[in-house]
Amino acid sequence: MAAESGKSDYSYKEAGVLGDIQIADDVIAIIAGLAATEVEGVAKMYGNITNELIGKLGMKNLSKGVKVLVTPEDVKVDISLELKYGYSVLEVSKKVQEKVKQALETMTGLDVKAVRVRIAGVVFDNENAKAKA
Repeated sequence: MAAESGKSDYSYKEAGVLGDIQIADDVIAIIAGLAATEVEGVAKMYGNITNELIGKLGMKNLSKGVKVLVTPEDVKVDISLELKYGYSVLEVSKKVQEKVKQALETMTGLDVKAVRVRIAGVVFDNENAKAKA
């Protein structure tokens, strides 16, 4: 099976099938973002100011905080997120890496070379903070 990289999508070409299969970079980013938010301890994805404004206006961007680099050989993913207070940065980050890699490889068949996690903040649970005070 040969694969080609385009600017905004990734194509699979295989002899004997009905046609090409194309996966948009945004789809890869959405899968990675959803997989990351399923990990316990992740509060939310962290995007740039444009994404934050779009989110406040009610337009949901499922790839917020995710950048992907797709080459013919592999995929590299950068994820920025905020953790819930009280969780281990290292443990949650490792789980995010594993979950994202597994989700992308299972759903797309692509080889995930790297999942880089950036912790951009910590979210405090206001209800627990008030109860303890």
